[in-house]
Amino acid sequence: MSEMKNLAEQLRNQIAKPATNQTPAKTRPKENKTITPENNSPPPVSDLIKQLMDYDNSDHKSMVHVRFDAQTAQTLAHFKMATGVEVTRLVAYAVRQFTKQHPEIREIIKEYFKNLEL
Repeated sequence: MSEMKNLAEQLRNQIAKPATNQTPAKTRPKENKTITPENNSPPPVSDLIKQLMDYDNSDHKSMVHVRFDAQTAQTLAHFKMATGVEVTRLVAYAVRQFTKQHPEIREIIKEYFKNLEL
């Protein structure tokens, strides 16, 4: 038990010591160390991110397998890390908005079913 305490004290001492390979204070660029509410607050959430966060997809039960190129998949993963918005929520919202903005998509589907023969 005393060995663990000694190890913990050694670690604390190492953490408390300033690193020896840091540049001297006079050559370091000056940093703004004033803490203001602007500096301390999280970045503002854009209206689009707010809409995505508010979009409720909890009642969505259907799953669709979608393929993305590597760069888009990575962007989606980074978007989730940056905002906390799940990729499924983003994709569901995007498709919903896309079909609202392009009503001709629904018309194409309706025409297809009209011409479908059983």
